[in-house]
Amino acid sequence: MTPYTVLIVLVTAERFAELLVARRNAAWSRARGGLEHGAGHYPAMVALHTALLLGCLVEPWAADRPFLPLLGWPALVLVLASQGLRWWCIRALGPRWNTRVLIVPGLPLITGGPYRYLRHPNYVAVAVEGAALPLVHTAWLTALGFTLLNAALLSVRIRCEDGALAPARPLPVPSAAP
Repeated sequence: MTPYTVLIVLVTAERFAELLVARRNAAWSRARGGLEHGAGHYPAMVALHTALLLGCLVEPWAADRPFLPLLGWPALVLVLASQGLRWWCIRALGPRWNTRVLIVPGLPLITGGPYRYLRHPNYVAVAVEGAALPLVHTAWLTALGFTLLNAALLSVRIRCEDGALAPARPLPVPSAAP
């Protein structure tokens, strides 16, 4: 097994760990009256992420893509950084983190951790990882395809999530006229 294949296997194992956390957290949310929003786009998200991992394995082999150190090493650093950001998000949200949009009514928004700096840091992690992981081994078609499809999917997902979280967002305070 090549080092790149080992990396893809490790990322796949990490995805399964996420799904276990999500399943546990979904039970926590549902026990507290949590409601799912946007379930219709979830299968597309699963398919896209599965295709990313498969593309990472198939494209370098099928197209005889070389490992280019000037591209591969920085891409690997971005992959590792995106993993760190993702798990920071999971830690910050605690039992409220999920791969689905599950909202427990009445809970305030989380404003700590990476959410102090970004509104959707987990999606930043997904976007960076989805572009960088294939580029570790020059799978540029997979990187491009995932990036374009993920942008379309995230436009749906973020609208869904923002709509579901709107009741928890404080209303803006009008500024006084000078």
